[in-house]
Amino acid sequence: MAWLSPGRSGTVPEQVEGRLLLAPAKLTLSLRVTGVREDGLHTLESEMVSVSLFDELRVFPSSEATETEISMTDPLGLSEMGFPLAEVPLGGGNLIARAMAMAGVRGRVELAKRIPPGAGLGGGSADAAAVLRVLLPELDTRAALALGSDVPFCVSLRRSMVKGVGDEIDPLPPGGGRWVLFLIPLHSPTGAVYGAYDQGARGDFEESGNDLEEAAIAIVPELARYREVIADKIGIRPRMAGSGSTYFAEGSLASLGLEGMAHLEPRAVALAGSGLRCVAVEVREVNAL
Repeated sequence: MAWLSPGRSGTVPEQVEGRLLLAPAKLTLSLRVTGVREDGLHTLESEMVSVSLFDELRVFPSSEATETEISMTDPLGLSEMGFPLAEVPLGGGNLIARAMAMAGVRGRVELAKRIPPGAGLGGGSADAAAVLRVLLPELDTRAALALGSDVPFCVSLRRSMVKGVGDEIDPLPPGGGRWVLFLIPLHSPTGAVYGAYDQGARGDFEESGNDLEEAAIAIVPELARYREVIADKIGIRPRMAGSGSTYFAEGSLASLGLEGMAHLEPRAVALAGSGLRCVAVEVREVNAL
C-alpha cells in the first residue's frame, strides 16, 4: 500500500491571476437515503467535507475560441495503476466545459487529474465548482445544481450537512479532520448503485454510516474483499465514500500503522497476501482556498 502526502495545509491560496484553480475532492462522511422524488431523484442527508486531494485546472480564456478545449494530464500515474482516466470525457459534456459555458467564458483548460473518476470523491463536480467560484462568483450555490447534485457543496467549500438533492446546504463548524483515503482501481457507477439500492441492496447505517455501501458491493462485489483486507490491515472497519469505490478511515498514516509504507510518489502495491491493489492517501479538511 502506498501513500500520497497532503502536500498542502488545510487552507491554501488560490492563484486567480495565474488562472490556476484548485479543486479539492469531496469526502462524504455519512450518507442516508431519505426518499425518492417523483422525478426519480433520490433525496439524501449527508455530512460532507472538502479534503486536500486536488485536481488542478489552468484556464486560458480566449475571446476568439468558439468552444472550450480541455486537455488532461495524469501527474500521479493513475492510469498505470488501473484507474479509468480514459473514461473521463473531454468534450462539451465535461462539467468543466459546462461550467465555462455557464460563466460565458470560452478558451482552453489544462486539467491535472489527481481525483480518480468513479471513486465517490466528486472529482467532476469539484472541477466545475472551481471554475464557478472564480469565473462566476456571484452565482448562487443552488443555481449550480444544474451541473450536478454535488456541485453546490463543492462551490461552498465548507463542512456541511447536505440534504435533499444537494440543494439544502447547512454549514457545520470546521472540524480540522484528517483521514486516509484508500483509492481502489475499480469503477463504481453511481446510477447502477442507486438502482441496486432501489432493488433492496441495503445494509445497516449504524454499522456502515452509508446507506449505499451494500448497493455498491452488489454492483462491484470485489469491494467487500477490499473492505475486509483494509480492516484487517488497520484494525478498524473503513467506511465507503459516497457511492464508492473509495474507502476511508479517520486518522493519519502513522496512527493507522501505515507510516512505514510511505513513498515520495504514490504507487499501487499489493495488500499483503490478498492480491489486491490500492493507494492510501492522507488528506486534511479544507474549508477555504
